[in-house]
Amino acid sequence: MEKRAINPWKWQDARNYVQAVEVTNVAGTLYVSGQTAIDDNGISSAADMRTQIIQTIENLEKVILTANYELKNIVRLNIYTTDSASFFENFDVVQTWIQKHQIKQSSTVLEVKSLFETLKVELEATVVK
Repeated sequence: MEKRAINPWKWQDARNYVQAVEVTNVAGTLYVSGQTAIDDNGISSAADMRTQIIQTIENLEKVILTANYELKNIVRLNIYTTDSASFFENFDVVQTWIQKHQIKQSSTVLEVKSLFETLKVELEATVVK
């Protein structure tokens, strides 16, 4: 698998994403459903945004690693949140995670009216190998 980031500008580098990702010679593609802060028993979190982001990332990692894919090969990460201001106040959690795993993904952040039950954030990923 070969990946190439397409960035006609430099400003996105500080935000830890790329404008586009070209992938060639792919051996597999994993389309991950939106992951949220739901525990192993299926109980939705009622915690604050920061806590939900952390648990959501942990759940996303679990799905990707269980499928035998690597986090660094996330090429698309869609983020849905019920509160953009609160999400961006806690965005350092996401940025630290992206940097730690050397992820170079295209991304979209969307504020939505609601998510399931008490959930505040959902991460949807596409991963290649």
